[in-house]
Amino acid sequence: MRETLGTETKRLLHRFGLRARKGLGQHFLIDEGVLQTIIQAAELTPDDTVIEVGPGLGVLTRELAARVARLFSVELDGNLAVLLQKKLDSLSNVSIVNGNILDINPETMLKEAGLPEPTKGTLSYKVVANLPYYITSPVLRHFLTAPTKPQLMVVMVQREVAEAITAEPGQMSILSVSVQFYSRPEIVSLVPAGCFYPAPEVDSAILRIEVYPTPAVAVSDQDGFFSLVRAGFSAARKQLANSLAQGLKLPKPEALSLLQEAGIVPQRRAGTLTLEEWAGLWRVFSQLREGRTEC
Repeated sequence: MRETLGTETKRLLHRFGLRARKGLGQHFLIDEGVLQTIIQAAELTPDDTVIEVGPGLGVLTRELAARVARLFSVELDGNLAVLLQKKLDSLSNVSIVNGNILDINPETMLKEAGLPEPTKGTLSYKVVANLPYYITSPVLRHFLTAPTKPQLMVVMVQREVAEAITAEPGQMSILSVSVQFYSRPEIVSLVPAGCFYPAPEVDSAILRIEVYPTPAVAVSDQDGFFSLVRAGFSAARKQLANSLAQGLKLPKPEALSLLQEAGIVPQRRAGTLTLEEWAGLWRVFSQLREGRTEC
């Protein structure tokens, strides 16, 4: 009889003298049903190249390797990377990379492995990850802003973070605007804390992120656009006229004029704006800024 994932996890940790490192946010998946849900959400094909972040003990890695052409598993914990190398050494399509994913350029890693150089605009790989909660936002930003973006991301994140990312206007945040600018996120399934060992203090969710070939709205300067969005959320509970005046260091009458020209009621709050409204506000603001520069 095949041992359960929970039994296998505890056996491997004991055998190699390892334990979950709280500082790295390590919680190992031990639920077979959740594992299969992740696999299904990734819609894997035999031609796929996948980057896995945080493979841990290799439970998900093993399932991915059986379904794809090439798999790069990036593990920060050196001890786990050694274990994975031993455990998966016989799999020729798997590369274990010991390092911090935030320090790794996805395109460079794919090129160094001898894979075909991606054509500009081509989405050539997928990302699958059981992310430590503390690096969720940086990892998503790392891939969504990469020169060569993934086609699809399927990630396990804290439930509250998944709900924030998929929020609709009325409950939007900087995080939801940032992710939805580049992609269409959806919650595939909620995952109780008991599906991990050791169990975290909160529940998780499987998040499926379909990355757009081009951003959801057209803006001339993405850095400038997000500076405007951050300013709008600098005092999220305040009316937008006040938060923009504060965040952009503008006189309030100027902030009011900016909103009026963009067709946005100044009494609204940042979380109520749609992506299209943010883009319209940016266009008005960038014209104002260019006018100042010319003067």
